[in-house]
Amino acid sequence: MSFRTLSWRCGAAIAGLALGGCSALGPSVTAPPSFYVLERPASVAPAATPASAPTLIINPTHATAGFDSARIIYVREAHRLDYFARSEWVDPPARMLTPLLVAAIEGAGVFRAVVATPSAAAADLRLDTEIIRLQHEFVSQPSRVRFTLRADLVDDKTRRVVARHEFDASVAAASDDAYGGVVAANRAVQTTLRELAAFVAETVRGVQEPR
Repeated sequence: MSFRTLSWRCGAAIAGLALGGCSALGPSVTAPPSFYVLERPASVAPAATPASAPTLIINPTHATAGFDSARIIYVREAHRLDYFARSEWVDPPARMLTPLLVAAIEGAGVFRAVVATPSAAAADLRLDTEIIRLQHEFVSQPSRVRFTLRADLVDDKTRRVVARHEFDASVAAASDDAYGGVVAANRAVQTTLRELAAFVAETVRGVQEPR
């Protein structure tokens, strides 16, 4: 083999290694992030309510620290919150929850009107809610999504708390990934919405009963 041929082959090998190295070190192609929503449950036509029925105003839902962003939270050990890197909610769950509350409580049929703030409507009662947790828990099998919501029903004129309750729903996830958690989260939220609507309706009927 001639010196020229050997030099050419060595140069080609070095160039191939250099190109391979550049390819490995260059930016990797990753899938775009996935975005998920909390779905509105199937609407139920409310029963006719009398003109004397109270009006409810719903304040924007708040969330405790750690649960006030669009990140999808999961838990593998106590006192530690992690989140999926490539999956997010389209909006913080607290923002998505408020219109769902309006729709669920309208279906209870005990209010003349249910409106969300900001609104110029005068109200008899006000609902304040706070998300305590919405997390995908991997501490048991199957993994589960836990949703905890605190609700205060307040007399809007006297600022007196009429009723307070903390709802806690836990739903098994069909798969141990972000999508499995999202499906379970929607089921947990919809269960809580039904329970909350029933709680509010029962409270209002109790307040309206003659004593």
